[in-house]
Parts: sequence; structure tokens; C-alpha cells
Amino acid sequence: MDGPFATKLASDLPTVPLHFVPHGWGLARRFAMQIIDYTVLVLYFVGMIAIGFWAMKRVKDQEDYFMGGRGFGKLLQTFAAFGAGTGAHEPVMVGKTAWTSGLSGVWSALMWLFVTPIYWITAVWYRRMRHLTLGDWFVERYESRSMGVAYTLFAIVFYMFYLSTMFSAVAKFSAPLLGFDEGLFGYELKYTLIPVIAGVVIFYGVMGGLAAAYWTDLIQGLFIIILSVLLIPYGLWSIAETFGGPGEKGLMDGFRIMHERVSADCFSLFSGPSSGEFPLPFIISLSLISIVGVVVQPHFIATGGGSAKTEKEARIGLVVGNFLKRLCTVGWALTALIALALLAGSAEIAADPDRVWGVAAREILGPMNLGLVGLMLACLLAAMMSSADTYMIVTSALVVRNVYAPYINSNADEKKYVRVGRMTGLIIIVGAAFIAMQYADVFGQFKMAIELPILFAAPFWLGMYWRRVNRFAVWGTIATSLMLFFVLPFVVPMLTDLNKNQRLAITTNVVTKTLVRPATESDIARHEAWVKAGNELKDQFADSNDGESNSKLNEQLQSLGPEPPIAVVGDPIEITIKSGGQPIYWDKLIPVPGEELSKELVSTSREAGMLVTTERWIGKQEGDGSLKIDFLLYGLLGIDLSKANKATLATLRLPTRLLLPFAVLFLLSLVTPRGSKLVLDRYFAKMNTPVRSDPQADSEALEAAYLDPSSTTGRKLFPKSDWEFVRPTKMDVTGFVISCIVCGLVIGLLLWLAGIGA
Repeated sequence: MDGPFATKLASDLPTVPLHFVPHGWGLARRFAMQIIDYTVLVLYFVGMIAIGFWAMKRVKDQEDYFMGGRGFGKLLQTFAAFGAGTGAHEPVMVGKTAWTSGLSGVWSALMWLFVTPIYWITAVWYRRMRHLTLGDWFVERYESRSMGVAYTLFAIVFYMFYLSTMFSAVAKFSAPLLGFDEGLFGYELKYTLIPVIAGVVIFYGVMGGLAAAYWTDLIQGLFIIILSVLLIPYGLWSIAETFGGPGEKGLMDGFRIMHERVSADCFSLFSGPSSGEFPLPFIISLSLISIVGVVVQPHFIATGGGSAKTEKEARIGLVVGNFLKRLCTVGWALTALIALALLAGSAEIAADPDRVWGVAAREILGPMNLGLVGLMLACLLAAMMSSADTYMIVTSALVVRNVYAPYINSNADEKKYVRVGRMTGLIIIVGAAFIAMQYADVFGQFKMAIELPILFAAPFWLGMYWRRVNRFAVWGTIATSLMLFFVLPFVVPMLTDLNKNQRLAITTNVVTKTLVRPATESDIARHEAWVKAGNELKDQFADSNDGESNSKLNEQLQSLGPEPPIAVVGDPIEITIKSGGQPIYWDKLIPVPGEELSKELVSTSREAGMLVTTERWIGKQEGDGSLKIDFLLYGLLGIDLSKANKATLATLRLPTRLLLPFAVLFLLSLVTPRGSKLVLDRYFAKMNTPVRSDPQADSEALEAAYLDPSSTTGRKLFPKSDWEFVRPTKMDVTGFVISCIVCGLVIGLLLWLAGIGA
């Protein structure tokens, strides 16, 4: 940018310290990690490995290795739930989505908030199961060893994708802090960093089992809390010092200036122009999918309460640990808003919003040279490793209990089983590292992971409450869900020419909203960042003139989004927000060669002071990627989806992905043979028998329940039916209600903090 406007813009901007001037990657090394930062990082790794050696000496059998002897109290259960439930991808993901959508971007992680009250109920289930794995539960409930194998395979795939999001996030976070993007032998940094982190996790997790995981989770949990709050005060002080007037250096000054630099719509939690990525219907749909699917995530048998001393420890640990995570999420959102005010001019972030957290840590903490950058990286590694170690142990337990013992060597001793567990636990770590090195879309990998549990969700929920559900119906439901949601969408396009069907090659309408508001300093900085990021990308490809390089350059330039408007602070600017244009039935659409695409005006209107223009694409296109088979039903019913927005499309996935598996399971259960009455009586008698803290007393109580299953049915709501709903206890109701109230308080806290200084 040059000319008279550039001269005036330069005179209007405040003078700021060098490290806060909008910059590109060229200055990234200026505040990269120093020796003191690497020292902090090495001490952290050494400490984790030492805990692994210590815990290894305490492992004697499977229960010690896979469940830590079921001797964990409230503190360790709390931090186990907190650590396993808090992944490294979440701070990075919130940083990115808040950067692009304002405060509403917090829902990329806060969607789990409304699941938390359910944990007060489910924690009791996991403890009363008295199993080492959820695979054991499926084997017992449905009298099928092969179902344990199927669940094990699901767990391996699920964890590979879920953990890959964390590895990708760590790589995105670390590059700005380390100050370079290349690792060994000139390859991208992630190809060096991810294998190193995976190796450390495997080392201490394989040695010490769940006890090592839980004790490291306690330490790592404290690191995660530090991660969540460390940048807030330093960031606010930096905003005040950099952009404030004489004497404005306090936290409150930082809050006020943050609101001055960032437009008001970025502070909206549920509505407003900047919340288009996470409107209320989309939040609801994500929350419902999470509620249904979270109960079958394999690690919940341990962190969800199965490793606790009693049901009380299980409940308190799971709920308090997850509310602790929700509070940290509030800290992540506030940090992202601070970064939005302080670093809006960063070309590095403009080119890759996943780097928000790393750039913010480097720019805010780096100049102090106190080892805080190394501490911040250690904190993020803690968030990843505290999840990875637990997932690894749980997977190894599934392989041993549901594959090795029943099918390969049922006569092995305890030491042999533990040894096999140690060898097989690294499967998911290696697999997740491989996926992370192939893909780098943190939020995309995450959305894929949370959809996988629908395969086993319906059998779990109905199996807990309805005797009529049997293994034949469950296998039919799993097969239906697998084919409909994960196989046919990829196979059908390969076997047919549906991709050329123009009735399926349609998109949602393109909606352009234009509003006028005063320009903020962040708006100006964002424009400069956009220009600089584009110029740096062009410089990278300056020496290449082949078609592939040009295509890659255009793709990366498009990822920057539309050019932010040029303006002077306080002058009115037009903000244009585009949405829609999404393929309805395909992942993406490709124009037919020789065909030109054009837009046709559908309508114009004014809504809430904004000019709204609706257009649609005209021209032949072909489908590419997977086919959204469940949406074909809406088309057959004559429903026009072209007027739907992203939130509506996401919500329309609920009836099929959530309700269809339940409907199929219910109908199949009515027409297939019942399970064994003896097995069902024993199972429900066990689930209705409270856990005693003394193992011997608990064993005696179970034997009494097995001898007389009718003695455990006193609280059954429908005594003569196949439904096993029981009357809630006072503790059930009280804990659930309090949890719901806390959910409201968390939202209130977030709104209050975001509103300070407005």
C-alpha cells in the first residue's frame, strides 16, 4: 500500500514498541525461545519421565496397570477428568475461531458445557460396571465377545483422529515460539516435533500405566490452568502500555482499550455479524451430538468414574474436573479477544489463524526473557500429554481384554497381560502422530472425531435402560450406521455417476450482509496484515511459475479471505460478511470444464440495519468428495435446502445421525430374540447395587444381589416392564440441579469478563 492514503494512515497510528508493530514471519525469530525457555521445557520432560519410573514399580497386575488399583480419591479423579478431557487442540481451536468469529468462537470448545450435568448421572454407571474397559461392558451386556473386538477397533480409530487434533495443535502452537518452521533435514517442523512428543508420552505412559497417567495429570492439570490464565494479565498490560495514553498501564485500562480497538459485534456470544460461524442452532446441534456420543468414549470407563474408590469420588471427580475445564475455556476466549486487540496486524496470523495462541505467547511473554515462553509451551504439551497417556492406557486395556485374552492367549498370567498392554498402547499414539503429519485442519479433524461415537451410542443408551435390546439388534444398528454415515458416502460416488447429476450439484444461496460502522484500529491493522500476508505468499512462489505452484498460491491467497476495508479510525467503513454458497449434497463442487459460473440475484432486503443480498450460482458443476446421503431424504421429500444456512444444515443432520440409530435399534429389538434372562438379571442386579469402598464388602453385596435379583428392583419405576428406569435419589437430583446452575454461572462469568471496559 502506498500513496497519500498510506501517508495519512501512518500519521494517524500511535507509535508502538517494535515487537507490537504488525509484522510478518521475517521477525518471528526476534522473540523465539531462549536458553531459559528450553531449560524449563527439559525440566518438564524429565519430571514426567521420572513419574513413569516411579509408577512402574507399583504395577503388579492388570487392575494396577489399567485402573490404578481403583484407589483414586476426589483430587486425582478431578484432575484425571480435567486432564483427559482437556486437549491441546482446544486452546488453539478457540484462539482460531475467536479470531475469525469473535467471542462466539468459544463454542468450538464450550459446546461441552451443557453435557457436564449429565456426568453427575453417568459417573455412577461407570463405577457400578466394575469393568476394566467399556469393551467388557458390551461383551457382558450383549453376550458377544466379537462386539468387544468391534468396540476396540472403534476406539483405536476414534483415538487416532481425536489425538491427531492435539498433535496438529501443538505443532501449530510451537512454530511461532521456536522461531522456525523447519525441522530436521529441512522438513516442516511438525515432522520433527510430533514424533518427539509422541515418544515421551509412550515412554512414561507405557512404563507406569494409569497411575503414572493420573499423577502426571495432577501436575499437568496445574500447568493447563497456568496456560489458561497466564496471557490474560500480561496481555492486558501490553495493550494498555502499547496503545494507552500517559499513565494508562493498568488492567482496567487494558480492558477499556481492548473494547476501543475491537468492534462491539466481536463481543457477542450468541448473535451479531461476527457470530455467523457459531449461531445458536449450530451450538445446539453440536451439544446434542456431544451428549449422545460422549458416553461411549473409551476413556470414560477410567476417568469417568471407573477408577474411583466410590461412586461419590467418581461423581465429584468427573463433574468438578470438567467444570474446571469450562472455566479454563473462559480464559482461552478472553485471551483470544486480547490477541485480537493486540495482534490484529499480524500477517503470520492472517495467513494461518491456528497460530493465534503461539504468536500471542511469543509477542507478549518473549520480550521478558523469564522462561515464560518455555513454560507456556510446557503447559500446552501438558494439555496434550495428559490426554494422550490416558487414551493410550485405555486402548491397551481394550486390546488385552477384548482381543488378546479371549482370542490369542486366555491362559496368560498377569505379568504377561501387562507386558502385552505396554506393547500395544503405542498403537494409537503412532497412528495419531501419522494422521497429524498428514492433515493440519485442527477443527476439521475434531469434528470428524466427535461423530464417530454414534456407532455405539444408541446401543449404550438403550442397553442401560431396556432389557429388550439384544446383540442381533445391536449388530444391525452398528452396520446400518457404519454403512449410511461412513461407508456409502464414499463408495456410492465411485460406483455411480451421481456426481454429474445437476439436481445434486447445487449450493445454498450466497448471502451478503453489508453494514456500516466506525472503523477501529484493529480494522486498520487487519488490512495491513492482509496485504503483508499476501505479499509474503507471493514472494514464496516468486521463483516458481508452473501450474501446480500457481494453483497452490491461489489456494493460499483465498484462505486469507476477502480484503478488509481501508479506512481511518472513526470513519465509517463498510463491513461485508458473506455466507452460504456451500454444497448441499457434496463436500465440494467443481465447475465442469468449459462452463462458466455466474451469480443470479434472488432478492435484496434490509435486516437490523444491514443490506442483505441473496444470490445463487448458475452453471454446471460436478460433485466431489463424499456424498451426504442423509440429505437425499430431504430432497426426496421436496424440501428446498438452498435457503438453508450453515447452522440449519448442521441441525438437519440431527434427525438422521442421532434419531435414526435409536429408531433402527428399537425396531430391530422388537423382532429379534431376547438376550438370556439369567445374564440380564445379573447385569441389572449389579447396576442397581451401590459400590462399597471396601472390595470385600462390595464383592459380598454383589453375590447377595446375584442370588436374589428381585431385591435390587425396589426403586424401579415400571416394575413389570422391560424398562429399567429407577427413581432418582436425593443426591441424583441435587447434584444435577447444582450442575445446571453452574453452567449458567460459567456463561455469566464469560459475559461479565468480556463486558469489562465496554
